[in-house]
Amino acid sequence: MTEADPLRELIRADEAARGRTISRLGYFCAPFRPAQGPYSDRVIKVYRGLKDDTALDRLAAAHDAYVTALAAAGVPLPQTVFHLIEQADGTRVPVIVQEALPDDSLMRPRMQTAGRQETLAMMEAAGQVIADFWHAVDGTDDRIGFHPSIRNFAIVDGRAVFFDTFPPLIHYTREEMGRVLLQFSDKTLMRMVGPLMQRRVTGIQDEWYSPPATLVGLVGSACRLRPEYAEDYLDWARGFARRRMEPWTEEALAGLQKPPRLPGYWTGFRRILGLQGEPNV
Repeated sequence: MTEADPLRELIRADEAARGRTISRLGYFCAPFRPAQGPYSDRVIKVYRGLKDDTALDRLAAAHDAYVTALAAAGVPLPQTVFHLIEQADGTRVPVIVQEALPDDSLMRPRMQTAGRQETLAMMEAAGQVIADFWHAVDGTDDRIGFHPSIRNFAIVDGRAVFFDTFPPLIHYTREEMGRVLLQFSDKTLMRMVGPLMQRRVTGIQDEWYSPPATLVGLVGSACRLRPEYAEDYLDWARGFARRRMEPWTEEALAGLQKPPRLPGYWTGFRRILGLQGEPNV
């Protein structure tokens, strides 16, 4: 048996046999954790397979480069390995195998239930990762992005741990990444309708490549999750922008005058696709 064989079986397995689904918030897949077997201590993320070897090989190389870049930028990341698993029909399926984090560490559910001070501490932890990343990559030649939404963090021993490496936001132009967003969507409807709205789909990524917008996006998510603390989050974010977000402070502050809102086209996409994640749909 090769290392790929258990993964191949998991790809073929139905939802009940795969194990416990970790989240249904994602655009590309629903990560799961096997109940038993060699990957019971891992989260498995299975993406849409293709027969386009060039696109898949490029994706694999970009993912390796992105994980390396995140580590070099000081972003805490669980052990993450990318595989291309060949199926009987010749299709290769991208699979990410990632060290499982404690269920009670996921930032989004904790933000939904914790008190004011604890949620502010989590925001500070996530903000530090955002600032560290952008300062580390500032001035590099590569086009590199970051998607530090609340649902992509866990809080472990007071530290924010990031775990979203797909799509790998490195070595793709804006137009190429726009195509990736459609190519690997697990929603048939999105792949059918998306090309008719390619400009809108391409625009989804713009926040991920903007230092101030990633901070504003984090705050917007927090304000929607806990509207009773919205002013506290805005106050924290304005102070954080002044402390840690130079030279992007002024642009960040401009987006923090009131609770940030999601673009209407993105909430529309989420509703059409049936994606979970209230109140962000």
